[in-house]
Amino acid sequence: MIDLFEHNQTAYDKAVSMLAERGKTVVVHPTGTGKSFIAFKLAEDNPSSRILWLSPSEYIFRTQLENIKSVCGYEPHNVEFRTYAKLMQTDGDGIAKLRPDYIILDEFHRVGAEMWGKGVERLFDAYPNVPVLGLSATSIRYLDNRRDMADELFDGNVASEMTLGEAVVRGILTPPEYVLSIYSCSKDIEKYQSRIRRAKTKATRDEAQKKLDALRRSLENAEGLDTVFTKHIKDREGKYIIFCSNVEHLRETETHIHEWFSGVDSSPVIYKAYSEDAESSKAFDAFRKDDSSHLKLLLCIDMLNEGIHVDGVSGVILLRPTISPIVYKQQIGRALSSGKGHRDNDGNSVPVIIDIVNNIENLYSISAVQEEMNTAINYYRGTGQEDKIINETFTIIDETRDSRQLFCELEETLSASWDSMYKLAKDYYEKHHDLDVPRRYVTNGGYALGSWLNTQRLVKAGRICGLLSEERIKKLDAIGMEWRNRYDRAWDKYYRGLCEYKYKNGNIDIKAGYVTEDGIDLGNWITNIRASKHGGRKGYYLTDERIAMLDRLGMIWDKLDYQWERNYQACVEYYKTNRDLDIPAHYVAEDGLRIGAWIRRMRKARDGRMKNAAPLTPEQTARLDAIGMEWQDSYTKQWEYGYEQAKAYFAAHGNLDVQAAYVTENGFPLGKWLKRHTQVNDKTGKPMIKITSERKAKLDALGFSWCGDDSWERRVAACREYRAEHGDLNVSQQYVTADGIWLGKWLYECRKAHRNGGLGKTRKLSHEQIGELEALGIDWRTPAEKAWEEKYNAAAEMLEKMRLMNDKTAINAEYPPSHSLRQWLVRQRSLLRHGKLTNEQITRLSALNVIHMAG
Repeated sequence: MIDLFEHNQTAYDKAVSMLAERGKTVVVHPTGTGKSFIAFKLAEDNPSSRILWLSPSEYIFRTQLENIKSVCGYEPHNVEFRTYAKLMQTDGDGIAKLRPDYIILDEFHRVGAEMWGKGVERLFDAYPNVPVLGLSATSIRYLDNRRDMADELFDGNVASEMTLGEAVVRGILTPPEYVLSIYSCSKDIEKYQSRIRRAKTKATRDEAQKKLDALRRSLENAEGLDTVFTKHIKDREGKYIIFCSNVEHLRETETHIHEWFSGVDSSPVIYKAYSEDAESSKAFDAFRKDDSSHLKLLLCIDMLNEGIHVDGVSGVILLRPTISPIVYKQQIGRALSSGKGHRDNDGNSVPVIIDIVNNIENLYSISAVQEEMNTAINYYRGTGQEDKIINETFTIIDETRDSRQLFCELEETLSASWDSMYKLAKDYYEKHHDLDVPRRYVTNGGYALGSWLNTQRLVKAGRICGLLSEERIKKLDAIGMEWRNRYDRAWDKYYRGLCEYKYKNGNIDIKAGYVTEDGIDLGNWITNIRASKHGGRKGYYLTDERIAMLDRLGMIWDKLDYQWERNYQACVEYYKTNRDLDIPAHYVAEDGLRIGAWIRRMRKARDGRMKNAAPLTPEQTARLDAIGMEWQDSYTKQWEYGYEQAKAYFAAHGNLDVQAAYVTENGFPLGKWLKRHTQVNDKTGKPMIKITSERKAKLDALGFSWCGDDSWERRVAACREYRAEHGDLNVSQQYVTADGIWLGKWLYECRKAHRNGGLGKTRKLSHEQIGELEALGIDWRTPAEKAWEEKYNAAAEMLEKMRLMNDKTAINAEYPPSHSLRQWLVRQRSLLRHGKLTNEQITRLSALNVIHMAG
């Protein structure tokens, strides 16, 4: 029996009540508080009901099943699982077969993606009266409430909502030891050194240099990461999750592991997991089960941000640039929920969070969580529920405090007095009636007004240190200060264009070069947005809030996956009609998709035969199998059929001694098929039939002899036979011998190689081979060369007769100017003028004294 903790029991009771009254509700609890147990409790209390459980991934659901079983032994038998992606692919008949009594939407905020959302919409349309329970750590209300999925999907029916700070206050999550440190700020130092050189006065430069030198010394004296980790990782055999920003960052971090952690363990065990990696599940499982006496480190990106619980984690290490509050809280929640860590003086387990930043301007503490804690504490005290306050604070070790203070002092020194710059801004406003000042704008007096205004924006946004009181903000507002920077204004422009495109076209599947009627380069913009997200370069411009806004419009983040889904759906329709996927290579579906060619690419991708293409995932393979995919191409099937005929012959005769002309009783040319395994293609120099190691092994088992006749000797022998029959080697290029040798083409390639000094694109000739062919009387000349020689000889004979006749009238009567030979001579003079004759031809024509001869 599932025995819920108090906070989950309260949420469960309220959720059951709201499901009965309103038919839908959500529970929004932070990562690590056991939300999934609430849904399993619903399944346990309704054993005869069919529960449809939807989730972003099967792996999340599998680990949730493992957790509930390990805690209380419960194994649900009335739960049917689907991923949102699989639901999206389910047709109307498939949805009709589900017949759920309850629907669970795990991580329901993910349904905001257009493709997944459509699947859920169809499910809701099919079962409008089925109760729906949503679970998530966030309904995306943290992102300025731009899009609240609890409102969109559940009409705001929230059964229970709890912040991360409140969970710490109530003791649901363990208060951590929070260490804030800094790593590699050389670029910031260089930036400020450059600003000092550009300062207006020597006094400012001198004062700023003192501050910068002090900041540099402070950073140099700051402890390195090896010292920070050695000092604060107290569970030397513990498990720690290291969050990286992207795949490249993860790989780079891996190279520093032994340098940074040698003071903790000289031989740490390293695991890697990120959602794009097929081996992630194995690595994660191994990390969870590892109970060795070594430090265990799991390097990951986004695999653990949601849904997956990890027991026994001693702490997390955040090696990342600025990230969203949602992801930030999900990641630190992995440590707070583990219940493991080093022991404090009272014997309590204390997880450690080591927050490493790599930019002075990104220094910040865990103040957001502290504010949530203060809000919760004030609430419980104000309502007389002080007994629920278990933790009022936690340990924060700020290794960056001194550096932050020096940074603020340096910034203040390098900036002109605020009042002076404000006066310049006011003057600009009075002249231009706005403060739309270019960032690089400098006044006539040399003051960087554009840069100063941008600094005020950054200070107000909390992105850099600085002094900006409410009074100053009001003064700037009074002269039309635009607090959004040019990037924000650009975002608004492009996003409006995107919304208009969606309104007109019903989607945002935009081509890369598309430009709106207003001249907005929307195609390139959306391509760059997509590249930024995939490259892990979200940062300030592409925030999680904006990602959510794009998802709301149906953003296609991965065009390859999107195109894969479109082609797959077209194949599903083909399968419904034909009951197979035996699609002709040139077949085009009604919507213009070339699924015949696509199916063939999928075969190659599965076998790893497509260059620069990722192999199919197990899920993609399984989905194609489900609609009758035949993984063997037509050539492979033909070979396998021939092999079966060879096996039958071997079973009957005990060998494969088959004549080339042998045909089986069912009409299969077995002799020719076997012979083609040893015959060499004249052009490629490879066997006529592709021989893989597997095919060779199969034929070897039947005793097949791979010793075919030597290609050169066979062809020379064919030349001898032809010469004996015809008296020469003037073979037509289309001539093929009775046993299949394309002799005409072979001799053509030999002549071509001979003209190139024995080297050709498809053939090479040795001196011995050249001599062997010459002994047979080969004429190395091309047909064109032969024809020129014949014309030359005829013209020489004509000229000799004309010389002997010595009578112009008689000559013109027998050889008029229109005569073919005289016209040929005229043509040679034209070729000479255009440089089209060889030196040999020019010499021979000169000997006839016709180069300058009139026509």
